[in-house]
Order: sequence, then structure tokens, then C-alpha cells
Amino acid sequence: MWHYIGRNWFRHGMTPYQGGIDNKSPFLFAIYGISDWLFGINYWFPRVIGIIVQSVGIYYLYKIAFRYASAINSGNNQTAEQAGLFAISLYGLSLLWRTTGGKLVSFTETYATTLVIISFYKCLVATNNKHYFISGLLAGLGIGCRFSAVFGTMAVFIMAFRRNWKGALLLGTGIISGCLLMAGLIELSGIPVRDFLFYGFADNFGEGSATDFSWEYKLDQFFNNFFNSELILFYPFIIGYILVTKKLDHLLVWLLCTFIGINILGLYARPHFKELLPAFSLTAALCLSHLTRHYKLSFRSLMIIVWICFFPKTLEPLWGLRKTFRSVIIPPKTFCDNPAAITDEEAERRLGKWIKTVTSDTDLVYVAGFGARVQLYSERVSPALYFNITQTNYSRAQIYRDLENKPPAMIAIPVFSSYKAWVDKEVRDYIDKLVADRYVFDKCQYGYGIYRRKSN
Repeated sequence: MWHYIGRNWFRHGMTPYQGGIDNKSPFLFAIYGISDWLFGINYWFPRVIGIIVQSVGIYYLYKIAFRYASAINSGNNQTAEQAGLFAISLYGLSLLWRTTGGKLVSFTETYATTLVIISFYKCLVATNNKHYFISGLLAGLGIGCRFSAVFGTMAVFIMAFRRNWKGALLLGTGIISGCLLMAGLIELSGIPVRDFLFYGFADNFGEGSATDFSWEYKLDQFFNNFFNSELILFYPFIIGYILVTKKLDHLLVWLLCTFIGINILGLYARPHFKELLPAFSLTAALCLSHLTRHYKLSFRSLMIIVWICFFPKTLEPLWGLRKTFRSVIIPPKTFCDNPAAITDEEAERRLGKWIKTVTSDTDLVYVAGFGARVQLYSERVSPALYFNITQTNYSRAQIYRDLENKPPAMIAIPVFSSYKAWVDKEVRDYIDKLVADRYVFDKCQYGYGIYRRKSN
């Protein structure tokens, strides 16, 4: 989705929210637009950038742990360094878990979380007004990358307020300045800030939106993610840290703020848990540091145990290598004869490339349902701003207007049965009527029925 929007922006001059809609910051679309401009269709470049940014966050987490442990142990650098090594091991390994969206390093959470980590460190070591302002500025930029960064920013602000109300005031000024700077860049890019606020925030709530789930579903996801996942490995150490500190210090405030944020949003998507990991890792690291210091436990032995327990238990990298080096042959009719089958990534890539060969550069192509991958590989522009189905009342009306005002040369509709479960009947009925009145069936390719517009 983001590559498609970024490509439309950099290749066709169609700015985000005018050349495709998703609820992300234009900052992320720009990364994908630059990636497409430099290297064409790919996902390695945004991931490399994400890994670099994530690694910067790991480095600053080490510095936070070092600072905390040094203060607790009266400047004992060896103990402080051990705490830092625990922190980067815990954080680095937990970032790779499937539970926390390990491979999804090119998401907004990566950028927002790293900026909040650096902001926290700058506030922690602040000795003058300039430091507080810079800390706030970084947090404000993080909010510009992802609105949920406001919860981590709250923890930074509370820390500043506890220490110095003037520092908190300057930090708040920095936060506002960072948000305004991001807003200014958005406006200069030709994107109205009101569009960013609507599509990036307001449009995510209400019936049919990304957060429209029942309380039963949310409760089920809460327990699955917090108690039926690797996250439970942190809990003994967090409890230990609470028992040792016996107070609600800055790290526990950070943990509490991000925990509240995840539950307010209520999606429990895997990448969202990246925002919890810094506070989780720091409290666990300082607890482990306390064990090595007070109970004379072996640092090396504890570190080996951490590496074994926190190492990601997934075969996904192996399957990824297998897929990379093994040529897969998928006949075009594979997913057409079995309605229960759902097309996979390779089939949708092949369908997109096939569409590119049978259409011209100026042809509009609409892929019904969740067809962003097909749309991307086709290198054709969708007539619909909501090219990957979103089912709010506003988005449905927009889809109808777009298909009426800019009739596509081709429409691809899934033939697999799950399409009916994904997409509202009202939207499906509208598309079915449209193709019945104005289009003719061509063929079925890779699980999608292909319809071409009738000639005048």
C-alpha cells in the first residue's frame, strides 16, 4: 500500500491522500517513493532504512541503561556496562519476535519508537534548557511519524515535570515545535494538513474503520498477545524491578504510558508492541543487573540464558530463504478452480505483472478487495483513492464516486470465497452491478476474474 502511494507521489505527482489513501504519515510514503524512484518495485530498501533506524534506537537504549545503572551504583562502569549489554540483548532479540512484528521494520513504529527513545535519553541527561527543548523536538517529530508516540512522549514530559517545571515547559515547547515542523513539511509537500489529520487519525475510528472490533475480539487479542506470547518472558523481571525500586520511577511510568496507549488503540497489531519493548527491556535489564551485583550471579551465565530464552523461535527466515532461491511455478488457473483457496504473494505478483503486459500506461485498473499487492505490481493507477478496501461510510461513498467519475479500463474481482467475508455486501453488489452493466468478462487469472470495459 505504502509503495503504491509513494510511487504515485514521486512518479506521477499524485500526493498522498490524493493518489491513494492509507492511515499513515506522508513521511513513510516518502521513504517508499524514494525507494521506488531509486530501485523500482522492492521492499529491501525501506527495510534497510528501518534496520538502521532501529539500530540507532538500540544504541540509545544502551546509553539509558548505562546511565541508570551508573547512577544506582555510584558510577561503577562495569556494572553499568553489563546493564547496557543486558538492555541491548533483550531489546534487540525481542524486536525479532513474530509477536512484535519482527520482519516489519519498515513500519512507522520503528521511526516513532526510536525518536521517543532518543527523546527519553536527552531528557534523562538534560542539564540546561536547550537539552529539554531538543528532547521535546525529537518527541514531536516522533508524533508526526505516528500519533501513538504521544503516549511515550507523555512519559518523557512527566519525567521532565518531576525534575523541573521550567524544563517541562521547554520540553512541551519542543514537542509543539516538532509537530509544527512536521506539519510545515507536509504542507510544503503539497499535502493539506487537514487531510493528514483526517485520514491519519479521524478516519480510523467509527463503524467499518481499522479499529472497529467488538469487545470480545479485543479481549481475546489482549490475552493472546500479553499472555500467550513471548512477552511473558519479561514479566518476572518487571516484577523484580518493581520490588527492588519500590516506587513508580520514570521507566515504570514509560511502561505504563505505552501499555495504556496500546489498549486504548485496541488493535493489538504485532508492530504496535514495538512501542512497549524499550521500557520492558530497560526494567528487565536493570533487574538482571541487580541480580548480578547483589547475589553475585555470573554475568556471562545470565547473558547466555537471556540469549537462549529471548532468541526468536521462528522458522520464517528459513522459509524466506527457501522462497528466495526456489523458483515457484504457478499456473494462471491455479486459484480459479478452487473457491476455498486464497491467492498468495507470488500469485498476486504474477497477476500484477500480467496486467501490466495487457494494459497501457494510461489505463486505470481497479482491483477489488484487498488487492494492493496486485495494484503495485501492475504499475497501473487505480481510479479509487481507497484502492485497498476500507469500509467506513465515507470510504464507500468515495469508492462509488471514483468508479463512476473515472471508469477503469479493467476491473479484477477475486473469485475465492473469502472475498465475500472480507468485503461488505453493499460494496460487492455495487461492483457486481458495475461490471454487469459496463464490462465484459475476459478470463480468470490467479484467482481473480478479469473484466474489460465495453467498447463504445
